Amino acid sequence: MDELRERPGPPWRRWVERAGRGPAWRSALLVAVFTQIGAGWAAHAQSGRVALDGFARLLLLVGPALLVVRHRYPAAVAYGVSVVTLVYVACGYPYGPVFLSLALACFAAVVAGRRRAAWGAVGLLWAGHLLIGHWLYRWLPPDGDGPTPWAQEVGVTAWVLAVLAVAELVRVRREQWARERSERAAAAKRRVDGERLRIARELHDVLAHSISVINVQAGVGLALLDSDPEQARSALSIIKEASKEALGEVRQVLDTLRSPGEAPRTPAPGLDRLPELVEQAGAAGLRVEVTAEGEAPALPPGVDLAAFRILQEALTNVVRHSAARTARIRISRRPGLLELCVDDYGPAAGGASDGSGSGLVGMRERAAALGGTVEAGPRPDGGFRVTATLPLRSTAPGEAL
Repeated sequence: MDELRERPGPPWRRWVERAGRGPAWRSALLVAVFTQIGAGWAAHAQSGRVALDGFARLLLLVGPALLVVRHRYPAAVAYGVSVVTLVYVACGYPYGPVFLSLALACFAAVVAGRRRAAWGAVGLLWAGHLLIGHWLYRWLPPDGDGPTPWAQEVGVTAWVLAVLAVAELVRVRREQWARERSERAAAAKRRVDGERLRIARELHDVLAHSISVINVQAGVGLALLDSDPEQARSALSIIKEASKEALGEVRQVLDTLRSPGEAPRTPAPGLDRLPELVEQAGAAGLRVEVTAEGEAPALPPGVDLAAFRILQEALTNVVRHSAARTARIRISRRPGLLELCVDDYGPAAGGASDGSGSGLVGMRERAAALGGTVEAGPRPDGGFRVTATLPLRSTAPGEAL
């Protein structure tokens, strides 16, 4: 989905996000080659250090070799490279790119969340270098070597802190971007779920009402097919009209799936189609009385659709679940508020209802999406009542209805 696609970020962000995730052997190989070449140049520049020999070349290979498994064992690799680097320094070999392996190992450990291991490995090297440079140098090569200048120690400390600071920055940024991606994905999923719920609610309301009318008229037609063919023909005509209307509304709902973002070909139903509901209920044997109170201002599209669907579902429930043959609808328009009330006065058909059916759940969801409420339950004097309160405010684009 478009909501889940990642926007291409700047090159530095892509590098940060991929850091520590690429093939480890490639970077290890590059470090090994660079270390071998750079150590040779450092040996020429530092004539007072021990010349590179086979053991030095081996140490320069062991460090990069350990980097191959730094993603799987970040802590062990950080300590291992630190020890190898410390041995190299203790043997008196020239300073140079030997520290690059340790920087990469500590970077990988911090990014992997093993911060203590990274700090421990760096602290081990720093303490060992301090010990060698100011005390053990008397017994270690090269011969005649003096104590390490404190300026060099400050430089080593600054280099260590810089490596760890960069690693920490990368780790924090990656965690932040991961949270942002997760939040965007969750928001997109909520939008998809809301749209799916809206479509399911629309289909339920359309099909439940139309099929209820069709079911009642089919029963009438079957009962009167032999004794009153004209009445049976009238029932079949009502079935045809109800099915045609249902197919049209279902097609409208499905068109929004085939062409997302396009305007619907037909307007969404509203209270202007209330006479059609009354007529359909009358065809099913239910007489409906409508009373309107207050002025009739133009309703926001979302409120208009929700009001129509709530009344449609309420009348459908009367036809399906009540033995009443009369229902009353009261529509009250007040400043900033629309109130709907549907009463029937008959006993429940097939058992009492407590107002917890799936259709009533859909009514409550529609009202809640607009900041309103729906209450449903038996009347004290018999029958059933559904009341809905909808605030008259414009709905935000994409809001579930």
